[in-house]
Amino acid sequence: MSFIAKLKATPLPPLKNILNVAAQTARQVIPERKDYEQPPGSSIQQPHQKAMELGNDEQPPTEMSSNPFRNGGNWSTEEDGGGDCKTEYQSTSFNEYDGRYQQTDGFRQGSIASEGSSFVCEGEGGGGSKIDEFQAAWNVTNAIQGMFIVSLPFAVLHGGYWAIVAMVGIAHICCYTGKVLVQCLYEPDPATGQMVRVRDSYVAIAKVCFGPKLGARAVSIAQLIELLMTCILYVVVCGDLLAGTYPQGSFDSRSWMLFIGIFLLPMGFLKSLKMVSTLSFWCTMSHIVINAVILGYCLLQIGDWGWSKVRFSIDMENFPISLGVIVFSYTSQIFLPTLEGNMIDRSKFNWMLDWSHIAAAVFKAGFGYICFLTFQNDTQQVITNNLHSQGFKGMVNFFLVIKAILSYPLPYYAACELLERNFFRGPPKTRFPTIWNLDGELKVWGLGFRVGVILSTILMAIFIPHFSILMGFIGSFTGTMLSFIWPCYFHIKIKGHLLDQKEIAKDYLIIALGVLFGVIGIYDSGNALINAFEIGLPF
Repeated sequence: MSFIAKLKATPLPPLKNILNVAAQTARQVIPERKDYEQPPGSSIQQPHQKAMELGNDEQPPTEMSSNPFRNGGNWSTEEDGGGDCKTEYQSTSFNEYDGRYQQTDGFRQGSIASEGSSFVCEGEGGGGSKIDEFQAAWNVTNAIQGMFIVSLPFAVLHGGYWAIVAMVGIAHICCYTGKVLVQCLYEPDPATGQMVRVRDSYVAIAKVCFGPKLGARAVSIAQLIELLMTCILYVVVCGDLLAGTYPQGSFDSRSWMLFIGIFLLPMGFLKSLKMVSTLSFWCTMSHIVINAVILGYCLLQIGDWGWSKVRFSIDMENFPISLGVIVFSYTSQIFLPTLEGNMIDRSKFNWMLDWSHIAAAVFKAGFGYICFLTFQNDTQQVITNNLHSQGFKGMVNFFLVIKAILSYPLPYYAACELLERNFFRGPPKTRFPTIWNLDGELKVWGLGFRVGVILSTILMAIFIPHFSILMGFIGSFTGTMLSFIWPCYFHIKIKGHLLDQKEIAKDYLIIALGVLFGVIGIYDSGNALINAFEIGLPF
């Protein structure tokens, strides 16, 4: 009852501002790309760095994030050429922290601190444009309301009402872990007692809890897995959509995946995502329209809804996979620290996160429930393949395929950046030389590396052509770690001495749920993936 009372007491956003958010975002200006200038005497070229665009006319400091990428978030590419962005904090008595910020265009989000505080980071201060709480909510919504919601009705098929409960419950958990993760960015100023922002990213928090090397590696590995798996999912969903559009054709889903690969290979030449980021925004807007069209179609079939088909029992063999799908659809924690750091009024972060997750929970639960009531036990892994009219289904699937193709470069580009930063910056920073020539062009073998990444995602998609199973595996593996286990562990590790027993118990409960969902989900989806391998290739 306390949650309901708190929900009722939460102030609603002004209607005018809600209506203007999409219009504000539509007027975004993608910042001009600043070509890399080779430092004197340097042989390392990095013309391709990136920063996610979170609001109007801005380019905030950021770390790479999987969730905006899999949902078509807008972003462009820039970073300082050296790749080593360092700003050292003054030492504090409570913790030793390696305060290296990831910088963009020479500015960094400053912490909130009182004047004269000895705790403020060197070089700290404001700078650049900020975003308000409505633009921040738009970005979170865009991250957790992506095209992968087309598989949620399939989750209801296996979980019944429990799947709907999970969509709401996991939204509440992810909202909570997002808040506690941001709390870990702050520490009290020893001189004034005021809370000061001393960390800037998920990686920075992990470094404090796991150590400088292990923390960065653990988060980077989880992030890389999620980025590459998201690329694979885009290829798989394209194959499923096209196979569903032409069920009587000579191409099966794997053949369509190979065909889609023809359009993905040229992306190995990408050096800037300026145009792709512009297109991906409109793809996201079009996907919102497609969701409305699908819901409209389902509502027109209300007379044939199978109310009794939604069950209270659980298919224990497949429901854990559905839980992984739901967790995957809510993953946004890895970019929340950057988002909160660039809000005009950070005190409204919790309010923003509450309402964006409430909206996501209502829409996802409603979408999954209504679509399942319409198609009942015939519900497929991708709900648009259930549309009865061949022409209507073909039109909807065609636009979803275009959106998936245009969304693919975002996680792909981020994965390449992550690999290059860790392996291809040249000695002594990395073992392998840079893949870039001094004129900013890719070396031949560097192009081969990038094309190889694309080919690997296509081949993995062909070997595992099961959209929901693969999505469930990712959610059970990286999703539970990034969204459930690690944020609560960080909260206990960093803030444990300030928490009461109830809060500590809640964190441990979420960690236990994350471990449970992860282990069961990985086991079930892993078995399903093994069975998928045993099916063999059609040639």
